[in-house]
Amino acid sequence: MSSYFAYVRVSAKDQNEARQIEAIREYPVDESRIYIEKQSGKDFNRPVYKRMLRKMRQKDVLVIKSIDRLGRNYNEIIEQWKVLTKEKGIDIIVIDMPLLNTAKSQDLLGTLISDLVLQLLSFVAQNERETIRQRQREGIEVAKKRGTKFGRPPKELPESFDEKFAQWKKEGLTNKEIAEKCNMHVSVLYRKKKKTHDIVD
Repeated sequence: MSSYFAYVRVSAKDQNEARQIEAIREYPVDESRIYIEKQSGKDFNRPVYKRMLRKMRQKDVLVIKSIDRLGRNYNEIIEQWKVLTKEKGIDIIVIDMPLLNTAKSQDLLGTLISDLVLQLLSFVAQNERETIRQRQREGIEVAKKRGTKFGRPPKELPESFDEKFAQWKKEGLTNKEIAEKCNMHVSVLYRKKKKTHDIVD
């Protein structure tokens, strides 16, 4: 006999999962089989999801509110979809997208439609990511031409550094300790000083 499971995911601990749970209650999912995870969907390295997967058996049904609750990386979603539906024999109901309801589409055509929809979603998501990156690159180039500086401002050596450096060396301080006094990494200290002095321990 098939058992219904539900997976609910929010990206942050302060986000509310109530909307997802309310939608899931339309399906015969026992409270003990509702798995709630508060973690990013960037990959499937999620403890609650893994625990749920270990509990599920062939012909069980997984209910999710929307495909992005399963994850954000569509290449990984497609891979995980294959694991769920083909390797484990689990049906999936995506409430917001009936075309991805494998519990209803058991025939070859239904499987083909589900696979095509996933591929289309993957293409759209990838295209959107590339468009965003392109816009970011173009925006950065425009800003650079206008004189906008990016990154952290360069750290400057303290005033009268040469005298202080000589004194610190007399006191037996190492380069690392001197760098800490200047609030910079020792490699930055080397770069700042190599033009005028050789720094040796």
